[in-house]
Amino acid sequence: MKILLQLLFLYLLYKFIFDFIIPLYQTTKQVKRKVNKMQQDMNEHLHRHNNNPANQQNAAASKPLKDDYIDYEEVK
Repeated sequence: MKILLQLLFLYLLYKFIFDFIIPLYQTTKQVKRKVNKMQQDMNEHLHRHNNNPANQQNAAASKPLKDDYIDYEEVK
């Protein structure tokens, strides 16, 4: 009887490890890789976007000059 319980325990431990722990580990590893890849892609996109000379000129041109400011007046 004791051997039977030990075998049952070993079987349950085996099922727990190979049906739960290992797939969980693999899924976590895969999700981490995908998140890191997305972060790298976003950083590359931002780096390309910020270093584009046309974007820097547009950013400078879109800022209003101090002389272009018109005071707000409430119209009734």
